[in-house]
Amino acid sequence: MKKYDSYKDSGVKWLGEIPAHWDLQKLKWIFTEKRKITNPSLHSGSISFGKVVYKDDEKIPAATKNSYQVVNKGEFLLNPLNLNYDLKSLRIALSEIDVVVSSGYIVLQNRVPINKEYFKWLLHLYDILYMKTLGAGVRQTINFNDISESLLCCPDELEQQAIAEFLDDKTTKIDQAIAIKEKEINLLKERRQILIQKAVTKGLDPSVKMKDSGVDWIGEIPEHWEVRKLKYIGKMFSGLTNKKGDDFSKEPKQGFSPFIPFTNIFRNNKISEHEFQFVKSNSYDVQNIVEFNDILFLMSSETFDDIGKNSIYLGKSRVFLNSFCKGFKIFDNNVNPLFINFLLLSKNYREYFASVGRGFTRINIKQEYVLDMPILYIPINEQTQIVVHLEEIEEKIAKAILLKQQETEKLKEYKTVLIDNVVTGKIKVS
Repeated sequence: MKKYDSYKDSGVKWLGEIPAHWDLQKLKWIFTEKRKITNPSLHSGSISFGKVVYKDDEKIPAATKNSYQVVNKGEFLLNPLNLNYDLKSLRIALSEIDVVVSSGYIVLQNRVPINKEYFKWLLHLYDILYMKTLGAGVRQTINFNDISESLLCCPDELEQQAIAEFLDDKTTKIDQAIAIKEKEINLLKERRQILIQKAVTKGLDPSVKMKDSGVDWIGEIPEHWEVRKLKYIGKMFSGLTNKKGDDFSKEPKQGFSPFIPFTNIFRNNKISEHEFQFVKSNSYDVQNIVEFNDILFLMSSETFDDIGKNSIYLGKSRVFLNSFCKGFKIFDNNVNPLFINFLLLSKNYREYFASVGRGFTRINIKQEYVLDMPILYIPINEQTQIVVHLEEIEEKIAKAILLKQQETEKLKEYKTVLIDNVVTGKIKVS
């Protein structure tokens, strides 16, 4: 793509060189902090990944909403709170709606004529490359004065408009391509669940005689299979309790032991020794130890989709488990833990867990719903055959998903580079 005829050093690290005819202006010369006004009749809102969105008013006490400040369509909203807590979320947004938001937010109004769509992209870049380095204190929170002296590049309004239109067009197309890839990934995951369900509930012999399992959501099963409750093949144990934030570490420490966080359970169907964090351990914590072939359950989650999610631990080390989770040790020698893990990952079992989850802000599942859950008790040789069959399928689908994920990441990376290059003038938009 074309470049401008000449460039100059902006003196700002995150901007780098900019076209020679572009101006540099302090943020406070372009924007002012809006005076806080209230209007409880407006819907509540917040920032979510670079967009101003509506919040559920029913979950916000009236006294709290009365203190909220107005942000109107066409104003910029900035979340200056806890910058070190989340480095991934996008914290600046051009509002497309009229809402009231927490008084902790900063609302910016332009004090000079600007193309707001251009500054939407410029402040997006400012957010991810610079703003999150500001602030002080444990919570790393900033105010308007912390950002007011920041230098921003300012092409003339015609160039601002051209850049905004170009980026709106190109990023829309990139986002559409990403959405297609993500849909393909979801279809592959759905296909995997269907193939797992067919194998673990119907077996691998299509000619076998079937019978009613007696469980509506399981349906028919091979005639020689049995249905038993999970609690008859093993014992459940709890994750660690009474641990505080300082008791956990991502790196090994003296007095700390390997630990499986709940995030690893809903991200993985199998957990190895490469996915540990570390927790301060005591001699009386032995009842919480996870061992090879234990099945792990996510007993508390923010969504119904994740509640009851299971994984199997295949490492050799004895490790600890998060308090949001439960472990299950299989004692029956006629049960292959890998088969049980696949069984619980099937579509009908995922739907069962969602149906017995309870809660609003956080979904929880009671231990008895897991222990009393019907499972299929089948000949050990068939379990082994099904596991081998499904692991071959898993490998193929996992490779296909990984390829789609890599393609998605490349598109996201291209989008970021494109925004950076265009909004700072590294390439010229006609």
